[in-house]
Amino acid sequence: MDASSSSNQSQDETPLMESHKFFHFEDGDETIDIKIPEVVDPSYGMYVWPCAPVLAQYVWFNRHSIRDRTVLEVGAGTSLPGVVASKCGAKVILSDDARLPKCLENCRKSCSANGLVGIEVVGITWGRFSADVISLPAVDVVLASDCFYDTKDFEDVLATFCYLLNKNKHAQCWVTYQERSSDRSIEHLLTKFDLQCTHIPLGMFKADEPHLAGSNLPGDHTIQFLLITNKMAVT
Repeated sequence: MDASSSSNQSQDETPLMESHKFFHFEDGDETIDIKIPEVVDPSYGMYVWPCAPVLAQYVWFNRHSIRDRTVLEVGAGTSLPGVVASKCGAKVILSDDARLPKCLENCRKSCSANGLVGIEVVGITWGRFSADVISLPAVDVVLASDCFYDTKDFEDVLATFCYLLNKNKHAQCWVTYQERSSDRSIEHLLTKFDLQCTHIPLGMFKADEPHLAGSNLPGDHTIQFLLITNKMAVT
């Protein structure tokens, strides 16, 4: 995220220190290089969290299946997975909390840093169904990196997933989250929202390493990958 949507604090106009993180994805003769702007800021979404390169690796591993598909990244923050999806030929929409304009601006900066133009950036707040959410086009894949950060937001995050998956019966949510406590779980909430998930081992898409895409992430953090769908999903 990423996890930017769990921060509700106001964002003032104080100048921020900016740096860049670089990622290199390769598979045989196919390669892409990504540059992601980061800023030192209390808002969670302003730098790349360990979950993001794992999700980006899954996107890269499945790049041929998303070409010309519509991909929405929610809680995008620095937008690494969404940028990778766009570089792989997907039609990408980036989103973050509508109340965090600096995070939305950071999505735009990530696009600009990678020569991407025409990518829509919209404000989507967990559990709120604004005109921006309702007017979204049909979506094939929803990307979510470390959106299960604060337990108080879990139901709102899943309510947003539920809305998107009910509207797009064929769609999938590709989700990475960092294990921070054995007490945290979304399994019981999935049933409440009529959702189901499949755990995908990181080794299946070559993400079971501490340093992905030439970066120092995810490090020694434990990351899980979930593929979430509507129980009534069209296959």
